[in-house]
Amino acid sequence: VQLQAFGGGLVQAGGSLRLSCAASGRTFTNHPMAWFRQAPGKERVFVATISWSGGSTYNADSVKGRFTISRDNAKNTVYLQMNNLKPEDTAIYYCAADDTVYGTTYTDPGRYDYWGQGTLVTVSS
Repeated sequence: VQLQAFGGGLVQAGGSLRLSCAASGRTFTNHPMAWFRQAPGKERVFVATISWSGGSTYNADSVKGRFTISRDNAKNTVYLQMNNLKPEDTAIYYCAADDTVYGTTYTDPGRYDYWGQGTLVTVSS
């Protein structure tokens, strides 16, 4: 089972990026998924989560109104659209999947059973 996150890069403040997280080895169609991030020297923190159906989402206050999480279950992929990026958004972004079938949205990283390798997002001022 593997989650692969990609789409990171260097962008100027105010710019946009879209991260993707593709699953292989099994399907996560019926499972909640999420994005977390870890800035240099800091702990990993919650960014956004989406329920198994995509009908429910929840974002951290720091990204509300700027980031949107979505999923395409036909492609076994979750996305994070990031707009109006700020230098404080600089971090390694990780996707995660929860093993709970038909689960909702969870912000606790301890709930997630599978993690991707991370993709670096750097926002310059």
